[in-house]
Amino acid sequence: MIIEEKLSESIRKLPPSLQQELLDFVEFLLIRAERREMGEWTDFSITSAMQGMEDEEPIYTLDDLKVVFR
Repeated sequence: MIIEEKLSESIRKLPPSLQQELLDFVEFLLIRAERREMGEWTDFSITSAMQGMEDEEPIYTLDDLKVVFR
């Protein structure tokens, strides 16, 4: 029996209140997975955009700052 069938069978055995709770949890997991995927793409995008910049000379120095925070 595949996972989807086992889940479906188990869900049918739950009372409606617990089915709702399970649905809420599944929706939470989907949102979390989506955010993780977006975070991975964001990290990849920033890494790709910054690639090679670590060897560049800085354009500005501390003397160029108008306000210094300490």
